[in-house]
Amino acid sequence: MRLRVLGCSGGIGGRHLRTTSFLLDSDILIDAGTGVGDLTLAELSQIDHVFVTHSHLDHVTSIPFLVDTVGGMRSKPILVHATRATIEILKSHLFNWAIWPDFTEIPSPEGPFLRYEEITVGQPLTLAGRTITPIPARHTVPAVGYHIDSGAASLVFTGDTGPNDALWRIVNRIDNLKILIIETAFSNKERNLAEISRHLCPATLADELKKLERNAEIYITHMKPGEIEPTMLEIEECAGSFQPRMLQNNLVLEF
Repeated sequence: MRLRVLGCSGGIGGRHLRTTSFLLDSDILIDAGTGVGDLTLAELSQIDHVFVTHSHLDHVTSIPFLVDTVGGMRSKPILVHATRATIEILKSHLFNWAIWPDFTEIPSPEGPFLRYEEITVGQPLTLAGRTITPIPARHTVPAVGYHIDSGAASLVFTGDTGPNDALWRIVNRIDNLKILIIETAFSNKERNLAEISRHLCPATLADELKKLERNAEIYITHMKPGEIEPTMLEIEECAGSFQPRMLQNNLVLEF
């Protein structure tokens, strides 16, 4: 299984800063931030599934453009997998005819370009031998992370989350864990903002990683543009013993 990083920044600005999105093999998106726009038309047309962590714009902004661009090229709808609460937010505030057309009704309700599929924390979904399980996240809106299991190894993406004991209880039971992608959105000087917005900073990242009982490659995502270097220096100071690496655009992780 291959996970290609399309976007892993907490913002935009420049060639390499795209917001959160990962391409799993060729047909599954995990979140759909601005990085989706770098895919070719042929690549976009192959995407059958979008697994959404939460409704914030930096994670869903490309879904409307994706559906609008390739909907007419496909023989089946794109499936957007999200919790019930997130689906309701997308219906009410994005695909609501005011911000963007409701593609669950276009070109017809019987044959739409988009369908929603409700997911539940802890309930796995298997697609062509790939098992994707929503896991708990603690954020300012309803949110999840994802445990992705190829059969040979597992990758965990925390999504946007603050301190989260429920996450580690699950992660520590994953025998074949290989890769952990965890957010750190703010530097330590903005710890108060991180706590209010339910994100991590290097100090709280270190506290969270102390709860990890498995060996894994650790990658840091969602850092703010302009704060990347000082934040990584703080991460090295606070959590260097875990050997975390900065996630980068176009990196391909195999597991």
